[in-house]
Amino acid sequence: MSNFSPETDTNGSSSGGVQSVDRAISVLEILAQRGEAGVSEVAAEIDVHKSTAFRLLGALEARGLVEQSGERGKYSLGFGIVRLAGAVTGRIDVTQQGRQVCERLAEEIGETVNIAVMQEHYAINLHQVRGTAAVTAHNWVGQLTPLHATSSGKIMLAHRPAAERAALISDGGLKKLTPHTISSKAKLEKNLAEARERGYACTLEELEIGLHAMAAPIRDREGVVIASISASGPSYRFTEERMHELAPVLVKGAEEISHRMGYLG
Repeated sequence: MSNFSPETDTNGSSSGGVQSVDRAISVLEILAQRGEAGVSEVAAEIDVHKSTAFRLLGALEARGLVEQSGERGKYSLGFGIVRLAGAVTGRIDVTQQGRQVCERLAEEIGETVNIAVMQEHYAINLHQVRGTAAVTAHNWVGQLTPLHATSSGKIMLAHRPAAERAALISDGGLKKLTPHTISSKAKLEKNLAEARERGYACTLEELEIGLHAMAAPIRDREGVVIASISASGPSYRFTEERMHELAPVLVKGAEEISHRMGYLG
C-alpha cells in the first residue's frame, strides 16, 4: 500500500481522494512531457505546496511509477509504467501495423474501416478511417459495442474456444437492438460457424437500422485472433451482395496486418 492518504475536507471525509488521484496523474503527465522534474517544478505546475508534491511523488515512487534521477533530486517515470503499458501494447501494435492497410481499404472499398479488439464481453474500436463514399461517418473509436450485434464482435467470438465463447455470450447477453439482431444462442452459433468457414462475418442492420458491416480476423504470431478489421456503410449502398463481392479485399487486408504482427500462416 502507498504511504499517501487522500486529503480530507472540513467534515473529515475523503472526498479529496479524487483530487489526489487527479494530481497524481498530472504528475505522471508532466514527467512524460519533460523527461524529468524536481519537486518544486512539479508543485508549481500543479499549483500545490511543495510538501504535497513531495507526498505525491513519494507515493508514485513506492509503486515504481516514478524514480529519482541520481542525486539531483529530479524525478522521472519509472519502469512500473512499462508494467501497466504492457496490457495495451499489443493493441497499440495492431493499430500501428494496420493504419496504412486501413487507409488503403477505405479507399478501395469506399466505406468506413475500423480496427477493433475484444474488451471483456464487448468489441472496442481503436482506429477508424472514413471511406471515400462516406459523406459523414459516425466516430466509433473508443466505443464499446456488443459482440453479438457487430461484425467485429462476431468474427472475434467465432474464433474463441467454445467454452470461452459461451461464457462471453452469457455475460454479454443477446439483447435485441433492432428487429434484425440475432437473439437466439443456437442461431448465433450457426452464424458464427458460417463466419469461421468463409473467413469473415457480416451484420445486416443488427446494431443499427440502415447499417451493414463485415469484418475479418487479425492474428498474432501464434495464429490467435487478437483483433478484427471491419468495413461498414449504409445498407442501401453497402448491400449484402456488395459485401460478399468485396469480402476478399477485406480478408486480404486482415491477412496483411496479421503478417505484420508476425503471423506466417
